[in-house]
Parts: sequence; C-alpha cells; structure tokens
Amino acid sequence: MSSTLKLKEVTGNRNSWDTLLPDFPRGPLCKYRKKASFNWKEMAVLLDGEDIIQLKNRIFSALESDPIFARHPGEDLCREKYQELTFLRCKRLFEYDFLTQQEIIENPLKIIHMIICVGMYDWSPCLQYFLHCGVFAGAILSASERFADFVKQVYSMEIFGCFALTELSHGTNTKGIRTTATFDRSTQEFIINTPDFEAAKFWVGNMGKHATHAVVYAQLYTPDGQCQGLHSFIVQIRDTKTLLPMPGVMVGDIGKKLGQNGLDNGFAMFHNVRIPKENILNIAGDVTADGKYSSSVKDVKERFSASLGSLSTGRVLITAISMTNLKLAISIAIRFSAARRQFGPTDEEEIPVLEYQTQQWRLLPYLAAAYALDYFAKSLFENFVEFYAGLLTKQRSQRQADLGREIHALSAASKPLSSWTAQQAAQECREACGGHGYLAINRLGEIRNDNDPNCTYEGDNNVLLQQTSNYLMSWMNCIRDKAPFESPFGTINFLRDYDHILGWKFTAVSAEDCMDSSVPLAAYKWLVCYLLRGSDLKLSKEKQSGQSDFEAKNNCQVYYCRSLAIAFIEQTVLQRYHDYTHDPNIPPTLQPVLKNLSALYGLWSLSKHLAVLYQGGYASGEQAGRFIQNGILELCCRLKDDAVALVDVVAPPDFILNSPIGKASGELYKNMWAEILQGNKALNRPSWWAEFCVNKPVMGRLRSRL
Repeated sequence: MSSTLKLKEVTGNRNSWDTLLPDFPRGPLCKYRKKASFNWKEMAVLLDGEDIIQLKNRIFSALESDPIFARHPGEDLCREKYQELTFLRCKRLFEYDFLTQQEIIENPLKIIHMIICVGMYDWSPCLQYFLHCGVFAGAILSASERFADFVKQVYSMEIFGCFALTELSHGTNTKGIRTTATFDRSTQEFIINTPDFEAAKFWVGNMGKHATHAVVYAQLYTPDGQCQGLHSFIVQIRDTKTLLPMPGVMVGDIGKKLGQNGLDNGFAMFHNVRIPKENILNIAGDVTADGKYSSSVKDVKERFSASLGSLSTGRVLITAISMTNLKLAISIAIRFSAARRQFGPTDEEEIPVLEYQTQQWRLLPYLAAAYALDYFAKSLFENFVEFYAGLLTKQRSQRQADLGREIHALSAASKPLSSWTAQQAAQECREACGGHGYLAINRLGEIRNDNDPNCTYEGDNNVLLQQTSNYLMSWMNCIRDKAPFESPFGTINFLRDYDHILGWKFTAVSAEDCMDSSVPLAAYKWLVCYLLRGSDLKLSKEKQSGQSDFEAKNNCQVYYCRSLAIAFIEQTVLQRYHDYTHDPNIPPTLQPVLKNLSALYGLWSLSKHLAVLYQGGYASGEQAGRFIQNGILELCCRLKDDAVALVDVVAPPDFILNSPIGKASGELYKNMWAEILQGNKALNRPSWWAEFCVNKPVMGRLRSRL
C-alpha cells in the first residue's frame, strides 16, 4: 500500500542521542526502564529523526521558559481570563515563528509536529492559531492569487480569521446552509443576509470574541434569482481598530463548553452586509460583472465538493490531534501503573499494578493503538500534502480528482476511528488510575473533555462514516464487471482480489501463530470484502422492496455500511503499520517490539469483530476466538516490561504533560503531595466558616404548618 512517509534512518550514536534526549531523573520507574528490550532514544530517533526532535525541543523549551505560558496543574481560571491568556499565548506563537516558510517547503510534516507540540501544552491556543493560519488562510490560499495581500495580513496578524460554515440549525448537513449571498449588479457587490435566527452562523472557533474576518459559506444567488449553490466569501465582521461589530453584523460568544474553554466559539447574523465582488473565494465558481455565473467544474456534485475542500484539512488534523490526546493519556496511566503498588503475593510485598493482567489488558492495547494510529496520522498528512499541492497549482487531472476522493474517504473514517479511540482510552486511563485519575491536577479529565469535540466537529463521526462506505460501494461495479481499477494511494487495491479473498478462512492453529500482524491483516481483508458484499446486497434488497434511494441507504447503515467503513479504516491503518514495522531496514534492535505493537493493535482491533468473523464463516469452532484472545494477553505480557520505555518515546517533558502522577521521575506521591500543598487556599479556613460555627439551623423552622 502506497504511503509517502519515509523510513527515517537512525543517525548518530549514543552521545548525540544523549544531547538530543537527556536521561530521565532516577526514581521508581528506573526498574522498568532497565528491563526494556530496546533503547528508547534510538526508537525516538527512528520515529521522528533528529531534525524533528530538535524542533520539538525548541518549542517545548520556549514554552517552559516563557512566563506567559506559566501554569499550575488543575488551575481553575475563570472563562474570561482563560480566553485572554489563550489569545496572548496565540499571539506569542506569532512572535516565536517556530517554522520558516523554507522549513515548511522542505519538510511539510513539521507543520503537524508544531501543532502537536503546542497542543500537548493546551489545545485552546493551538487551535486558535491553526484556525487562523491554517483553516482560514488555507481556504483563501486555495482560491486565487488576487488574495495575496489578504494572506499577508493574516500572517502579520493585522486581521484575525475564522471559518464560518455551520449554523444553529444545520451542521453536518452543509447542503442545508441558509445564509445567502446575492449579487448586486449595480454596485458590483454581494449582499450577505441571515434569513432568521436558526440560520445564524454558530460554533465558529475564534468568532466569539476577537475574529475580525470570516470565511462565510452562503448560498449564492445571481440577479436572475437562481441559486448557484454553496460558495464561500470573505466577510469583515469586526473593526480591526476597535473589535466592535461591523455595520449589519451581530456577533457574539456562544458560552461555556465542556472543554477547550480558552477557545472562543461564536455566532453571527448578517443584515444586508455588503462586500466587494472580489471577496468571493472562486474555488468552485465565480460571477461576471453582468451577473452571469461561471464555473470550471461543470458537475454540481463536484462543485459542491470543491467548495468544501477545506474540511478534509480539518479531518486530517483531527486524526493527529486525537492521537496526541491518546499519547498524553496513556503516558500518564502507564507511568502511574508502573509506580503505583497495591497488593502482592504476600502481605509484606506489594507489586506495581502494571504487573496485573487486567491492568495490562486495559492499557497496553491503547499503547499499541497510539503507535499504529500515530504512524497512520502522519502518513495521511503526507498524502494530503500531495493532494493540496495539486489544489494550489490548479491541477485538473483525473489523478487529482482521484486523490481528492481517496483523501476524503480516508479522512472521513480516520477522524471517527482516532477520536473514538482516544476518547475511550482517556476514560479507561482515568479509571485505571483510580481515584487519583479523577483529581483535576492529574489532567486526565481535561484530556478527555478536550478530546470530546473531536468526535463531533468537522462532521459527526457516524455521519462521516457514510462518506467512506459510499466510496467503497462505488467500486462494486468495477468488481462485478471484473474491470481493472486502482486508487492513487492503493488503499482499495486489495479489492481487486475480492472474489478470491471471500474464500479465505482463519488458518492459525495456535495463539503463537497470531503473534504477527499478518494474521489479523488477512482477517481484515476478508472482513472488508464480506461487509462490502453484505452492504451491497442489503442496499439492492431495500431498493427492490420499493424503498427510495434515501430510505434504502438509511436502512443499510447499522451492521452494514457503518461496520464496513470502520473495518476498512482499521484495515488501512494496520496495513500501513504492518508494512512499516516489517520493513527490513528497521534496526534489528527495535523491530521485535515494533512488530509486537503491530500484532497487538491488529488482534485487539479485530477482536471487536469476532461475531462477524464467525457469522460469515471465516472462523469456526471455539479455538479461533480463543487463539485471538490468548494472543492479545500474551502480547500484553511481552510488552509489559517495554511499556514505560515506549511511553518515554512519545511523552512530552513534565512541564508540557502537566500531571503529577505522569511525571518522568515516577515519584507520584511526592509530586502529588507537593502540588496539593501549593494549591490555592488548600490550607485556608473556608470563607463561609461561620455558617457552621455560628449560624446553626433551627430544626423544622421551614416545615409546612398546614
């Protein structure tokens, strides 16, 4: 399977690694670090390369040294103060300018590493920065050269942008957007209007308090009264000198959320707001001076897709953001589990809770998922870079169209898979750390709450999966006709063996046979083909029974198309990670542990589909399921002594991780106790002490006398 993510050569020697990656402080985790089967520094250099590690060190060091980023674990800021700090921190990111334009051109993957580094600290300033420089600016850049001066204002922060697509009554169903942009021939302007409060732009990041400009999505109306579909426009919403609303604009903040409260999500309504004709982002179409609509994309569906191309950017990024949250949560939980001692073989001896099979089974599959999905997220970003380069150079080839379709299908499924995995992991890690995991200072609640919106924004997960299943179903005619087909990144190429794969059976004769990811990978290929056949047959039956296309598709989601999309993206992730971990150029000192991670991720993910494997006849008898289960437990056991070192590779410095129980020293009780005693008013008498000591209740005073 084609993946552009190149295998990094492990350069340098132990001395250069020690300079890049200092040793951890001595403490309770040393026991596990000594038992590791590999050198964690060598692994870090393999996964990232020295250049990326230097970038990460530069960013982490800058944040830790800068007073504006100072904080305490679990600090409870009022929302207004948090939003102010978020903006000041975002502003400081402009001043640091961690990446030059040349560095980005030479290695675009540095963009995602920069976002991840800042996000590990706090997602609010990170997303505020990215929504402005990435999503807002990206939408403008992909339009035309006439916006060059506008883009300069973005990067000099003369203006601040947001991306206004969703409305109060329409989110995922973007075709239902009701904001209008009507062209006025006499003034050569578009008039932006919100028909009623249900069409107010809503949930827009950066809009709540400070954005001055918005990319506004609206239905374009030409002077003849014809609606030409959804298009995007640059609209100024606040004065850049005063931050007061522009005439005809009502803009505000939607209020407190479950997480990410440093980011100001807002709403806006427009009343006859006039903008120059040139402010249409002419990606999908444009209007001539006399009001005639023109578009180089003749197909209406393709035009709609082109106008929403920026959404794939967000979904690719959310895949990486979710994986970062998974890495943060699992780093805290595994370090805690390796240092926390409870019970033991005798009353005198307590053992680390990581030694218990249940704790391994709860946590280590998520560690494997962090490695596999992180690799996929980065490879998907590089795939996206290839597609985006074609957009910027106005490619109109068939390959460019095919790239867009495949990226759309992959990102529409990788966002659900990664965000759900991270959400489940954060909750499991919280519970695996017991009561201490529930304490806000240890950050697991913050990670869980900040990851939660990843399951919803840029498209509801369950709805997005339909995009991927639609893509897969679109290949059925080629499969039936035995016509040749392929996709640019090769993710669907295995479907060319569809008929042959459907005849496969589970052939492992022991748990040991399952210890390589080739076994779950073969099962996944069968599973995708089986679910594709089932979904296609189900859809045909629904239509034959007289159901409309809409009703037929609706009746094919649960157990069919939804399961198909999930199985496909899990198979794709596993295929890429299997190919990577089995590359002969991987250092022999690192390959065994990487292969174990790949096998564990594959078996653990596959185990959730056991019922379908039996239902479809791929597996039969008691032993097949037992081999998979025993394989998972055996791999957990094998990885247990490597777990702390694997976390050391992906965990950020203590200041960034910001969790007393997750600190690299492993001195979890000392770290917690010190943090609690330094807490604001931890030892103070409550301000309401007299309510107990002086003002005693008069029993029954308020009881009804009737």
